[in-house]
Formats: sequence, C-alpha cells, structure tokens
Amino acid sequence: MMNYLFLSKTLLFNGLNPKEIEILLSNLKVNIKQYNKKDMIYKAGDKVNSLGLILSGSVLIQHYDFWGNTNILDNLSKGNIFAETYACLPNEPIMVNVIANEDSEILFININNILNPSPASDLYRQTLLNNLILLTAKKNLNLSQKIFHTSAKSIRNRVLSYLSHQTLINQKREFLIPFNRQQLSEYLNVDRSALSNEISKMEKDGLIKVNKNHFILLDESQI
Repeated sequence: MMNYLFLSKTLLFNGLNPKEIEILLSNLKVNIKQYNKKDMIYKAGDKVNSLGLILSGSVLIQHYDFWGNTNILDNLSKGNIFAETYACLPNEPIMVNVIANEDSEILFININNILNPSPASDLYRQTLLNNLILLTAKKNLNLSQKIFHTSAKSIRNRVLSYLSHQTLINQKREFLIPFNRQQLSEYLNVDRSALSNEISKMEKDGLIKVNKNHFILLDESQI
C-alpha cells in the first residue's frame, strides 16, 4: 500500500499533501519494485524512461571502467531519487550502475507522464516538475563537490576535503558517513589499503577519531 504521508515529506513531492499526491500518482504511470541487497536496479548501457524514488533501503550509484575499476558516485538513502537525467534523455544509455545497497523498495515514475500534462494532474504535476528541477540542480552540485574532493593530489587532502564537507552537512564535528571503508576508497578514487593507512596516520596525528564509519574531527585548525 502506498504511503502517501511519507511521500509528502520527500523533496520530490514537497508542497503536495497526501491526497494531492494520491490524485497525481493515479494519473501517472508508476509501479513499485522490491530489490534484495546487491541486486542491479539499472546497469550501464540500459536505456531508461523512469526515475526511481527510494521508498525504503538505499542504493549505490557506481561507475565501472573497461578494466573493472569501480568508482562510487553517490550513496542514496530513503526518499531520494535517481536516474532522472537519463529518463529525460531516453535514447541516451545510462553510464552508471544503480545497485541496491540493502533490501530496498523503489517507486518508479515514467518521466514522459511528468513532462506531458494531462488535465486531471496538471495542477499538481507542475509542482512535481518544479521539485524535479531543483533536485537535479542539487545533484549537479553534489557531483561538483565530489570532483572537488578528488582533485587533491594526496590521499590525506582528499580525506580532509570530504570530512570538512561532512561537518558542513551535519553542522557538527561528530558524524556518520554513508560509506564503509571500501566504498569511501572508491568514492575518493584511492586504494583501500592506502586510505586505511592514511586514516590511521591522521588518528595518530590527533586530527580525527574513527570507529568504522563514525568520525570525530579533533583539531579544527588543521582542517
């Protein structure tokens, strides 16, 4: 059963109440699918026409090159959307893999029914379209931030850049990051062992305290 109250709290449906969302979705081509952890939702090369909204669980956005090297672009949690850009360009093959990071439930919305109004849903569709534009802009900003993190030459500076950004997001120096160590190494484009060694050195240098994906930044002046 669709949880319209939850949907009203997501950024995609911001400004719409549960009843309005129910009316809107009844006029859009939507479906819900269940995925187990590590299931492939979209694979590179697929042509898609629907964006996905995560109802439960989380998904990884990954890029693989010809030699099998992995680069994590994002980790998206409940309430976030994915594949919206490619859905708007149905003839453009998706360049990434979208993988369930845990057991997940996904709501798929055909983008054509958002872009092409129908009399029954046009009023609410415009709100949905405005939200979609804002979310796309936010994702472009997140991608720019990743480029900024990975532009540093040293592993330490990449880690410092990423952790500094996390303090801005969380508004405090103690936080959980959405990646395990392997995923963080892929996100920052560094070797996992080298990353672990550098994080250990940063602990010894009194910069941070770490317990798995829980970080505390200790010396703000050196960040």
